[in-house]
Amino acid sequence: MDRPRLPLGDYWQLLLKHGLLAVTEPLGVDLTRPVPMVSCDSRSVVPGALFLCKGAAFRSEYLRQASEKGAAAYVSEIPYPDVPELTGILVTDIRAAMALLADRAWGHPSGDIPITGITGTKGKTTAAYFLKSILDCHRQAEGKGPTAILSTIVTDDGVERRNATLTTPEPLDLQRHLWNAVSADAGFVTMEVSSQALKYRRVMGVELATAVFLNIGEDHISPIEHPDFEDYFSSKLAIFRQAAAACINLDCDHADRVRAAAAVCPRVLTFSKTDPSADIFADDLTAREGAVSFRVRTPGYTRRLRLPMSGLFNVDNALAAIAAAERYGIPEAAVAEGLSRAAVPGRMETYTSADGALSVIVDYAHNGMSLEALLSSVRAEYPLRQLTVLFGCTGGKGLDRREGMGHAAGRWADRIFLTEDDPGPEAVEAICDDIGRYIAPHGKTWTAIPDREKAISTAVLEAERPAVVVLAGKGAEQRQKRREGSVPCAPDGLLARKVLDKYDAR
Repeated sequence: MDRPRLPLGDYWQLLLKHGLLAVTEPLGVDLTRPVPMVSCDSRSVVPGALFLCKGAAFRSEYLRQASEKGAAAYVSEIPYPDVPELTGILVTDIRAAMALLADRAWGHPSGDIPITGITGTKGKTTAAYFLKSILDCHRQAEGKGPTAILSTIVTDDGVERRNATLTTPEPLDLQRHLWNAVSADAGFVTMEVSSQALKYRRVMGVELATAVFLNIGEDHISPIEHPDFEDYFSSKLAIFRQAAAACINLDCDHADRVRAAAAVCPRVLTFSKTDPSADIFADDLTAREGAVSFRVRTPGYTRRLRLPMSGLFNVDNALAAIAAAERYGIPEAAVAEGLSRAAVPGRMETYTSADGALSVIVDYAHNGMSLEALLSSVRAEYPLRQLTVLFGCTGGKGLDRREGMGHAAGRWADRIFLTEDDPGPEAVEAICDDIGRYIAPHGKTWTAIPDREKAISTAVLEAERPAVVVLAGKGAEQRQKRREGSVPCAPDGLLARKVLDKYDAR
């Protein structure tokens, strides 16, 4: 499939149509000239390219580099008179402009493939992997290849596969991935949609066949993210404005407001564990160490389903995937098989010692809402074991997480270890002290060990067996963001296995 090569005038007209041009007079440049690419990276510019000047760190030298490589024009919120040889297209909102220009440059690929956008405070990645597993089983039965996924963990569009750097890619990358998925005949795209992506218009112009809303709780509240909960929540709700169908959780907080926002979609499917009137309803939940099962009722069938992982809260994520599958008419057998073999890297990974007395659970829970759900579920599934939790909080952002995670740990854990989790510009010890302020009211103590590998070893080997140790926050991540930059680190699962091997060898 060939990418479109549109004339520069098409891009100018697109910005004019959407009211984004700050100056609407005709450009002093040939508008019939074909544009081979739209780019915001001066290193990748080719002759005739349309260059986007975006980002707080943008410098005019980047534009100079683009000019030297033959860019035809640039798009910016401000003029750059020190690069007079390039025509500037001035816009009022560079983020909106970039999203629309990216969509046009890649030929609006979202119109050619069903895309499921999943948002929520917790569970996005798990729900995405559950749905992908279901869709892959369906496609496999038809003799077709796997579907595409854009997640916090990995970007796999059928052409490119790499570790993800953002939950939702920037517009030019996002549209390339969608175009790749169409070109590779991936059949479906499942993507996580973050509040930041919605607020800053990364997904503007993307047609969603289905928008899934899992839940809402306080997260990403900070001076550099969302100033308050209302901004965060309203950003999340914006997903429905670009969706043909919605799948919503009737059990989530503020469900009435979510349902009202979803009403703009031509079709709405509901799911619940408490409200039998929901389109997708689950009951009779059971949990054993390492697995969860439940009975589900949909408009087309009633049957028992199994998830090959711990965590009763994962039933919500499964219901979201079942609802999306119902919207696409996926057969019951594919739903059951897909869920039974679903695997989510870094989510509810369970490792057990040879004598069975020591279990370690690795999970990405990285905010108060997700840690509360995780620890309460582990307490229910491992009632006779000492419960230890190990976690940290990011530095410089998401400051509200320290309170939520501190309270969750104080409520549920017997032992608490605080360590690093992308401390960034802050000292790990200072972050741990801050978290500790919220643990103390629960009458609990904690141990701060900044080195995460050492903290994990201590938490596991010094547990009073029978025990379960929860390693929260990093999941399968292999980078640690410190003051000096992003550095490699071992994923928690590898560290858990290493420590258990040491324990088994005693």
